[in-house]
Amino acid sequence: MRQETKCVQAGYVPGNGEPRMIPIIQSTTFKYDTSEDMGKLFDLEASGYFYTRLQNPTNDYVAAKIAALEGGTAAMLTSSGQAASFFSVFNIAGAGDHVVSSSTIYGGTFNLFNVTMRRMGIEFTFVEPDCSDEELEAAFRPNTKAVFGETIANPALIVLDIERFAAAAHRHGVPLIIDNTFATPVKCRPIEWGADIVVHSTTKYMDGHDAAVGGCIVDSGNFDWMAHADKFPGLTTPDESYHGITYAERFGQGGAYITKATAQLMRDLGSIQAPMNAYLLNLGLESLAVRMDRHISNAQKVAEFLEANEKVGWVNYPGLVSNKYYERARKYMPDGTCGVISFGVKGGRKAAEAFMKELKVAIIATHVADAHTCVLHPASSTHRQMSEEELTAAGVPSDLIRLSVGIENADDIIEDLAQALDKI
Repeated sequence: MRQETKCVQAGYVPGNGEPRMIPIIQSTTFKYDTSEDMGKLFDLEASGYFYTRLQNPTNDYVAAKIAALEGGTAAMLTSSGQAASFFSVFNIAGAGDHVVSSSTIYGGTFNLFNVTMRRMGIEFTFVEPDCSDEELEAAFRPNTKAVFGETIANPALIVLDIERFAAAAHRHGVPLIIDNTFATPVKCRPIEWGADIVVHSTTKYMDGHDAAVGGCIVDSGNFDWMAHADKFPGLTTPDESYHGITYAERFGQGGAYITKATAQLMRDLGSIQAPMNAYLLNLGLESLAVRMDRHISNAQKVAEFLEANEKVGWVNYPGLVSNKYYERARKYMPDGTCGVISFGVKGGRKAAEAFMKELKVAIIATHVADAHTCVLHPASSTHRQMSEEELTAAGVPSDLIRLSVGIENADDIIEDLAQALDKI
């Protein structure tokens, strides 16, 4: 099936007389006839469900759809995109380990890595996405366990050279983890360019309607854990907390990573997505391909308007021919990138604040990548915990305005921006 069809039909196939829509299994627990039946589930000898903190059928149907869209072998839903980013790394890295990450990642992820996970004993080296090959190589250490980056950086909109980062990761025997939230799998499939693990904040375009917070992790099934057994003992040696199971042996290259994340991390940390949220996410996924085309066509018109406006100092959108990442975006996302634009108005931070107060159609909101046009000043919100130096390194100057172009009529969005700019 092509992507548009997968958005509607993948993941769940109803049987004769069964519900056409994915059912909401709003139950914490599941009944079994014998203790032996349930014991097989606890020993991972049979598939099934016993407690929603670990797994739920509704969630698994939706995760299977996202895995199909990304071209992966297994997937799991999480309570948020932050949980997905955390699980994706913590599943293979622990105290004393090291991770290489692009510096231009979402501010919340940067703080997760740079503060919280450092407190857990995991070290991170942040590299510019356009660093030289020598600088990228120098970032690796003997205890490096993964490389992390974003297809399109939020909100810097830097397009990552996925193939280059994948090649570097694989030279050092570690997987590349890619956050594909902004592009979504209908515009970019990082696995086809060498990524091993893909994560999403499903809260954004996938849901698309400000309805449900969530995240997802997809395993490509391509990384050979046993070939690098010394680096990943959690996958290649017996797990004494789960009856001595060796995940890579029992579940193979395509199932080990997600099974371990479920059996260990979801078991102990419980960051499950609510079944109702998964149901809402599936509704969003069904229209994802249609909405992305509208987001991108609207954003292109808006970006061209902003670039021509004399009160705008600069515009960053990968769809503009003048953009530094235009050719790279065409390589990885030939059908368009996303609906998010970053720009700065002349006059800096004060002018930006004055402009945003005058908007009528676009709303000021922390959110991004949904049906509504919304606007944000990251330096005073999502990235406010970062210093001026960190903001610069992350590609988020203090005058940057992040504009998430919705699916309204493009002329209404442009007229709203025009009247607000006129009042600066």
